[in-house]
Amino acid sequence: MVDVGFFGAAGEVTGSMHVLDTGVDKILLDCGMFQGRRKESREKNEIFKINRSEITTMVLSHAHIDHSGRIPLLTKNGFSGRIVTTRPTKDALNYMLLDSGHIQESDAQYLNYKALRTFLYQAEQSRTKQQVSNKEKARIKKLLKKSSHELNVDVIAALHKEYSLEMVTPLYTQEDALESLSFIDGYPFGSEVTIGKGVTVKFYVAGHILGSAFSLITVKSQNGGKPLKILFTGDVGRFEKPILKDPTLEFDEEDRDIDLMIIESTYGDREHTPVADLSDRLKDTLIRTIERGGSLLIPSFAFGRTQELIYILHQLYESGTVPKVPVYVDSPLASNITKVFGEHPETYDEDTHKVFLEKGINPFYFKDIKFVDSVEESMRITQDDTPHIVISASGMCEAGRILHHLRYKIHNPKHTILTVGYMAQHTLGRRIEDLGLQERSTADKAPEVKILGKAYPLRAHVEKIGGFSAHADRHELMKVVAGSNLRVKDIAVVHGEAEQSAAFAQRLNEKGYNAFVPKSGDHFKLP
Repeated sequence: MVDVGFFGAAGEVTGSMHVLDTGVDKILLDCGMFQGRRKESREKNEIFKINRSEITTMVLSHAHIDHSGRIPLLTKNGFSGRIVTTRPTKDALNYMLLDSGHIQESDAQYLNYKALRTFLYQAEQSRTKQQVSNKEKARIKKLLKKSSHELNVDVIAALHKEYSLEMVTPLYTQEDALESLSFIDGYPFGSEVTIGKGVTVKFYVAGHILGSAFSLITVKSQNGGKPLKILFTGDVGRFEKPILKDPTLEFDEEDRDIDLMIIESTYGDREHTPVADLSDRLKDTLIRTIERGGSLLIPSFAFGRTQELIYILHQLYESGTVPKVPVYVDSPLASNITKVFGEHPETYDEDTHKVFLEKGINPFYFKDIKFVDSVEESMRITQDDTPHIVISASGMCEAGRILHHLRYKIHNPKHTILTVGYMAQHTLGRRIEDLGLQERSTADKAPEVKILGKAYPLRAHVEKIGGFSAHADRHELMKVVAGSNLRVKDIAVVHGEAEQSAAFAQRLNEKGYNAFVPKSGDHFKLP
């Protein structure tokens, strides 16, 4: 018997985590970070509903942080096994986890700065019995900052200690992330890897991002009976998208009979814009923005979405159908991940090979593109008023350099903020999207959004191109289930907001499948 426990991305989108208990081994499927409101997600991320020291092996579907981001918390708290994934995913994690550690450190530093600044303001107000002057506020800020974009962490730490203030500690550090990398082993697609006593995993192409995999787990019967087969999809990609191969529909004969499929449902009740329309829609948005004299800001995941945008812009610029304004990829992580893409052409689809590689052209580099590394150059671009395109992380506008670009552009109606992917509930990106897409007249007061603690009027145009999503829509999800050569017995629908998961499960049941939506903490037993 195998017990399947659902501990993350059950009834929600982030925090992917499930456990297979064979009675001998406990195998963790993903170890993802919860994302959303800072306090709520922090509490969720700190709590593991499993004993980490009991996990014998972990299988990772792909490198996105909502699937991999808690690996450093796993490895520094009792886990001593292996983390098994694909080779491209292993290579990407060298950058993804370190970047996540950096974000955890930066968030903690900012919260400590903010708390100390407030304490010093209040102390000054108490001392003078009047409102703190702007001059005094400037003096305090100068004390706590080395420059406009760099905190003086040593001074902040010393003053916290002097005044006996509680310090916020990072969820984990870059050092924790670096140490976790030694646990990770990468394997080719299609190879069978032993992950427990009588347990193997085989990776099939999922098409979501570089290296993403369907994990086919086989548990051999101890009495010589038929083995159990569990297919964990991780995130399912779209069909006919640029760059990567499509999700697998033809599985090896011995892998066709699935006892339990664990499938995502991010867009379980939605339809995407046809893939063929994406280039035209991006072109139209860009032209409208440039004609207004504005710039196009695209919050984007550093991994996957950014490379796809670069690919399509490369084609548009080569075709001569759009103005060739500068394109800034303002994310060191995106720069590094783009290099990883270049190291794995075996994952590309036929079109990418024909259009670019066979002609000796790099899909991800062209004359007008600039990968921005330094903070100084990034800050210069934020204040550049000439038309340009910025692609910057984080994709949900919760951290990273995109926040500074938004600060300088969000108030001006000549600019466009283009959302090209999923925005989780309670994130800044979701708020900008929801407010910006509302119908309102020019006479209406602009809604406000808070960026780095300060309110800004949202006057920039907000547009959305949903088809850029790397997640399958309801038809593509159904294609993986019913359009593949699989024969599936039971289906657990996970990784979706409640209504999306429920709708997709209902659709599966109407098609004759036995589908259910587990809650966090639920278990499902396989005989």
